[in-house]
Amino acid sequence: MRILLIGPPGAGKGTQAVRLATHLSIQHISTGNLFREHIDQGTDLGQNAHTYVRAGLLAPDEVTIEVIRQRLARPDTVRGFLLDGFPRNLAQAEALDGILADSKSRLDAVLNLEIPEAQVVRRIAGRRLCRQDREHIFHVHYNPPEVDGACDICGGEPYQRDDDRETTVRKRLEVHRSETAPVVDHYQARGLVTTISALGQVQEVLDRALAAIGHGQVDASGASSC
Repeated sequence: MRILLIGPPGAGKGTQAVRLATHLSIQHISTGNLFREHIDQGTDLGQNAHTYVRAGLLAPDEVTIEVIRQRLARPDTVRGFLLDGFPRNLAQAEALDGILADSKSRLDAVLNLEIPEAQVVRRIAGRRLCRQDREHIFHVHYNPPEVDGACDICGGEPYQRDDDRETTVRKRLEVHRSETAPVVDHYQARGLVTTISALGQVQEVLDRALAAIGHGQVDASGASSC
């Protein structure tokens, strides 16, 4: 099965992508992970991408498309894949169409995670990281530290990243709207898009996604029911 997962920042797209791919036994292909892989290996694409990543910029379409083209050419994608973070605009979507056509394959489904913007802002802007260990993550609404101003694990100071500030989050949402709407329309015209709510517990959202592609729900043992 070949799936594209779309969703705004804060929709839980990364979490759902991993769970869906694992459940379906297909490859989870994340552009972020691919860029890190190329950078770590020192490939030409990695060196090119690193210039932009280091500056906090998105890599140009041609670089991103080539990274995806090479990844989809690997034999482990024959069984299927789930694309996470690509395509992010119409040009990339059209390039993906060409890549799949060349391999005589096609997308089976496009899952569009939907969440109110106010909820996205609440989720992201409430996030706090520990200054001593950024793996220690808290949330002012959902998971606050027991002692205000101190990490429960190491005592470090929880702080808000610049990327998590409300003004920044709203700008990211504006970019997502302007870039992603044409992508959704592109696939909607082919009858591939199912929009599902990203609200609720992780398992609830996963169940909705599985139902949308005809795989039923996942029970406590991990088995699905149709």
